Amino acid sequence: MDVSKDKMVKNLYAPWRGDYVTGVAHKKNREKGAHECVFCLQLKEDRDEQHFIIKRFKHTYVMLNLYPYAGGHLLILPYEHTTELYDLNPEVQHELMWLVSESTRILKQELDAHGINVGINLGNAAGAGIPSHLHIHAVPRWSNDTNFMPVIGAVKPVSVDLQDVYRRLKTAYSNINQK
Repeated sequence: MDVSKDKMVKNLYAPWRGDYVTGVAHKKNREKGAHECVFCLQLKEDRDEQHFIIKRFKHTYVMLNLYPYAGGHLLILPYEHTTELYDLNPEVQHELMWLVSESTRILKQELDAHGINVGINLGNAAGAGIPSHLHIHAVPRWSNDTNFMPVIGAVKPVSVDLQDVYRRLKTAYSNINQK
């Protein structure tokens, strides 16, 4: 059977994502004439609740993704502004992977996730929306969490309140300490 273009899921026109990637994710520094990383700017602002930064550790931190693929979609990042894992020293790499591990446990425990997608997109060609600052995605998944919307409408609804998820996860992260 031949699969025609009519049967394929089409791209969702999402101008909000373009505005985010070009406007929010890379704010222009007028004095220096360069683009600044949104993650680095958020860290400097010290407004963790507004930016959904859940907890800061010695070398890394965890935050909610503002444009999630599923409710509770986390980003785990080093403070260091780098694009590559191999540029991080072993202590930072260790803490980063420890935090990914703790995050999967917390997502299963607090959100009753049945599984977790963990991924890193290194570079534009790999699908990174913000390629200038390394970050790891932890996306909670549930059995049968797919429905007709992605197939018929090419839209994936996320029906959670980010503020509520933030509060729940912040409480859970407050109970873990760095090893």
